[in-house]
Amino acid sequence: MRSLTEQDIRNSFINCSKGEAKRLATPRDLDLRPWDDLDFLGWRDPGAPDRSYLVTERVGELIGITLRFPSSQRGFLHRSMCSLCLTTHPGNGVSLMTARKAGAAGREGNSVGMYMCADLACSLYVRGKKVPESGSRFEESLTMEQQIARTVGNLSAFLEKLYA
Repeated sequence: MRSLTEQDIRNSFINCSKGEAKRLATPRDLDLRPWDDLDFLGWRDPGAPDRSYLVTERVGELIGITLRFPSSQRGFLHRSMCSLCLTTHPGNGVSLMTARKAGAAGREGNSVGMYMCADLACSLYVRGKKVPESGSRFEESLTMEQQIARTVGNLSAFLEKLYA
C-alpha cells in the first residue's frame, strides 16, 4: 500500500459523513508505518474504544470505513479466528466488527459485520512480521503471496457488501 496522509485518510471514508470524517482520530505515526507490508491501514480510536477504522486501495481509489465492535465481547475467554487473515487469537484478539453500509442503506441503519483481528494487523500476521500473543497462524501449503491474495480477497468481499 502506498503511504497515506491524514487528508488522504479523511477523504476516503464511504460510510460516515464528511463531518464525522473530519473529527475522527487518525494515527499520529503515519510516517512510521511499514507501508510496503500493509494491504490496508487499520487502527483503533484511542478516545472511543468501540471504534476502529480501515483504509485500503480498491480499484485504484482509497476506500475508508468506520467499524464498531460491541463492548459486550470484552471478557470472553475463547480462541477465535480472523475471517480476513485466518489468524487465531485467544480472548479478545478477534472481534465482530460491523460497518454501516454506504449510501441510503447505511443512513437507514443497515450494516454488515465480519470477525477481524481486534488490532487490525492482519497484513503483518500474514507476512510473519507480527506474532499473535498466545495465538497462532496455521501452517499452510499456500505461499505467502497466495495468503496475502486471500486476505485481500476476503477484505474486498466484505467491502462489496457495504455497497450492496
